[in-house]
Amino acid sequence: MDGTAPRKLKVATTSLAGCFGCHMSILDIDERLFALLEKVEFDRSPITDIKEVGECDLGIIEGGVCNAENVEVLREFRRRCKVLVALGACAVNGGLPAQRNTLSLPLILQEVYRSEPGARYGLIPNDPELPLPLNKVHPLHEVVRIDHFIPGCPPPADAIWKVLTGLLEGKEPALGHGLIHFD
Repeated sequence: MDGTAPRKLKVATTSLAGCFGCHMSILDIDERLFALLEKVEFDRSPITDIKEVGECDLGIIEGGVCNAENVEVLREFRRRCKVLVALGACAVNGGLPAQRNTLSLPLILQEVYRSEPGARYGLIPNDPELPLPLNKVHPLHEVVRIDHFIPGCPPPADAIWKVLTGLLEGKEPALGHGLIHFD
């Protein structure tokens, strides 16, 4: 033996148009996180506060795609990550944010920013710092190729654990009855 530790897999995570509940489910893995950290190193993630994604073995993305910045981040993850996992209902099928898809974007902006109650200034924001909203919310697979899907709102920690450990072992992860939630 040469005494060198096995290479840790690099993992990046991000949240697009969603509620951050899927990242909370990652934290719900609880003490198993310590075993995971023996095998992985986190790159861009709220866990590390790294803003740029480097070359990674695995990317985990929650949330749907609702604006130009989401598209850019998702495409960057696809370029930089060998394997990409869509985590949660918003990433898999658009989730709650996609409920706006039946309405036109101009109508939504009018209602949110110019109608009462709550419309204080009567102006629709038009600032170059704000990402351009898309006409509809898209699930991730409509924008880039996704390798694995973990449904749920949010998915249970045990489902996330099963997929992550399966991928770490080089196995095709399979979620059986009790681990797949569509709620």
